[in-house]
Amino acid sequence: MAKVAFLGLGVMGYPMAGHLQKAGHEVTVYNRTAAKAEAWVAEHGGAMGLTPREAAEGAAFVMACVGNDDDLRSVCLGDDGAFAGMAEGAVFVDHTTVSDDVTKELYAFGKEAGIAFVDAPISGGQAGAENAVLSIMCGGDQAAYDAAEPVMDVYSKICRRIGESGAGQLTKMSNQIAIAGVVQGLAEALHFAEKAGLDGRAVVEVISQGAAGSWQMVNRHETMLDDHFDYGFAVDWMRKDLGICLNTANRTDASLPLTALVDQFYKDVQKMGGGRWDTSSLFKRLRAMD
Repeated sequence: MAKVAFLGLGVMGYPMAGHLQKAGHEVTVYNRTAAKAEAWVAEHGGAMGLTPREAAEGAAFVMACVGNDDDLRSVCLGDDGAFAGMAEGAVFVDHTTVSDDVTKELYAFGKEAGIAFVDAPISGGQAGAENAVLSIMCGGDQAAYDAAEPVMDVYSKICRRIGESGAGQLTKMSNQIAIAGVVQGLAEALHFAEKAGLDGRAVVEVISQGAAGSWQMVNRHETMLDDHFDYGFAVDWMRKDLGICLNTANRTDASLPLTALVDQFYKDVQKMGGGRWDTSSLFKRLRAMD
């Protein structure tokens, strides 16, 4: 078992850090709002640091799951950042969904200091984190990945190194692009069925067993039909992710017309007051157009 720091105790990080402690790792947590870290220690044991540096001191592995590029830089860099507290040979594992630009920037900072940096964004949502069945897509040096993989295995269903630094984040972009199209397709299918006077549940029971079936269809159709959108991944976060995808597509000359369109549909949901609704609220947007 290893000495591990975990930075960021949101809906994903809180249970992920808990799995590490339960597995026997020696975990020290940090959260920008200290009360969340205090609650985690009260529930799971372990320790807390008042700064990322304090949490990271002496840790062989430092895991992070924060909000965006700027949040990640703030927990890594500066006098109070994790890098300042990490010893040479330690491994920083970033589970945040960020740009591959900041990933490569921090990889270079770390390498200069003798710290390994693995980009390891996650997919599976809050339920995946709570049930320790996340999909983790990684980029970085093979040796660093090999060292960190047994730690990540505690809360993953699948964990794979895709390539060099940034490859994990680029894979996560592909994931979000695929999800956006699938959710819009499901929303339109349910909307069409409803307008045609069909029982949406009966429709899904049949079509989910064929080529149209998807995780989103199985896990979200009932809540969509019931007008409940407080499950899963928030629209605000999805728009952040799709913005990263679209910016990267501009740089790489990739064509993402459907992704750009669905991003605008999510913008409509935000205007409806649904920034904290989950991504399946695309169906609510269609209903609102009636």
